[in-house]
Amino acid sequence: MSTPSPGTSRSAPALGRRLPPLQAAIVDLDGTMVDTLGDFEVALARMLADLGYPAVGRAFIARTVGKGSEQLVARTLAEAGAPASLYERAWQRYQHHYLQVNGEHASVYPGVPEGLRMLRARGLRLACLTNKQTSFALPLLQAKGLAGFFDHVFGGDAFARKKPDPLPLVQTCKALATAPAATLMIGDSSNDAAAARAAGCPVVLVSYGYNHGEPVQDVDCDAVIERIDALDALLD
Repeated sequence: MSTPSPGTSRSAPALGRRLPPLQAAIVDLDGTMVDTLGDFEVALARMLADLGYPAVGRAFIARTVGKGSEQLVARTLAEAGAPASLYERAWQRYQHHYLQVNGEHASVYPGVPEGLRMLRARGLRLACLTNKQTSFALPLLQAKGLAGFFDHVFGGDAFARKKPDPLPLVQTCKALATAPAATLMIGDSSNDAAAARAAGCPVVLVSYGYNHGEPVQDVDCDAVIERIDALDALLD
């Protein structure tokens, strides 16, 4: 998947909707801050090779990521024609391989460090909330020089349910000590938007991420932006 070129913010389906005064922002990881498709592709290919199955296509992976590693592994097995009974073995091999390659085939999207720096300069507290396992998310943020921006990092195993359920956002707001209405969700998919709407958070989506193969412009959100640092104009 190509990385986005520098650009300006663009109108979302909710044209004219203003962002409220904010105290904090919650930021998704895969497809929002870091293009991790290459890591997924390599780890899943090695997992399937261990099990005696061929690799799945990159386009399938791009459509499938975003709802947690467990679902990604299960759906990949089905796509490869492997029986569901192999799941436990596949999960073990996936974890092994992903931890080995975590960050090696990934890149930070343009505008991400600048955008996070801008949000901190405006006095906002920041949390990273991802459906990726915490044990994968923390090393990736550290490897890409992004960990220092965040007061909290919560993975998909941090709470009883994952996005698009609102529970992770509600709990993250509690950790930040901020009201949901004053806490912006920044993501790349309908998962992030649905969770934010249900939790009562405003939500802005980036145009370049992994929205399950669907146009992000069709998702109910407050704005769609081409780079995270384009948020500066929306907050003025």
